[in-house]
Amino acid sequence: MQMDQRLLPAHVLVFPLPVQGHVNSMLKLAELLSLAGLHVTFLNSDYNHRRLLQYTDIHARFSRYPGFRFETISDGLPPDNPRSGDRLMEMFDSMTAITKPLFRELLISSRLGSDSRPPVTCLIGDGIFSFAIEVAKEIGIMSIAFRTISACSFWTYFCIPELIEAGELPFTGNEGMDRLVTCVPGTEGFLRGRDLPSFCRVDDPADPTLQFVVLQTRSTDLDEHGRQS
Repeated sequence: MQMDQRLLPAHVLVFPLPVQGHVNSMLKLAELLSLAGLHVTFLNSDYNHRRLLQYTDIHARFSRYPGFRFETISDGLPPDNPRSGDRLMEMFDSMTAITKPLFRELLISSRLGSDSRPPVTCLIGDGIFSFAIEVAKEIGIMSIAFRTISACSFWTYFCIPELIEAGELPFTGNEGMDRLVTCVPGTEGFLRGRDLPSFCRVDDPADPTLQFVVLQTRSTDLDEHGRQS
C-alpha cells in the first residue's frame, strides 16, 4: 500500500562542491538534518564518493539514519585529473558545462523519490557555485545557498570588489602582507593582507579565480528576481 506522501518528512538534497573541506562541512550539516528526522540525500561526485568509501567508514557512520542516502554525479573530469587546489577552475568549468545539465536531469527525474520517500522539497547547495541554486529555482524547488566558510570569511569575500576599487587588491609576493586592510567594515583594525586567501595574491584584478569567487559570492545575495537583498 502506498503511503500518502503529504505525510512524509521533507526531503532535503545536500550538494557540496566536491573538495574535502566543503564535503566535510556539508556532511555534518546532512547529519544534523538526519537527526531532525528529515529525509536527506547527499549528492557527491563519483570521484569523491569512491575516495570516501576507500578511506572512511562513511556508510557505517550514516547507516543509523534510515532517511539518509548517498547519490553521485559526474564532475565531468577524467579519472586521472588530480583535482588539486591550483586547478580548481578546471573543476568549476567542467561542472558548469557537464554537471549542470546532469543535475537538472536528476532533479526532474523520479530517481530521488519513491513510495516511501517524497521528491526533493529543498536543495541546500554549496554557495561557491551558483548553478545548483539556479537549476532548483528554474524547476521550482526551494533552495538555500550554504557557505562552508565562517561568517567573517564570507563577509571578507563579499567585500572583495570594494578592496579592488580601493586599490588594496590584488597584491603580489610580500608586498602588502602586513598592511592593514581597511575596506572590510568591522575588521579595519586587525585584518592584514596575509590573512586573505592566496587567490588575492595575483597581478591582475581580472584574474579568473579572483573574479569567479567575487561572482559566486555576490550571486548568493540575490533574490529570485536577481536583485541584491
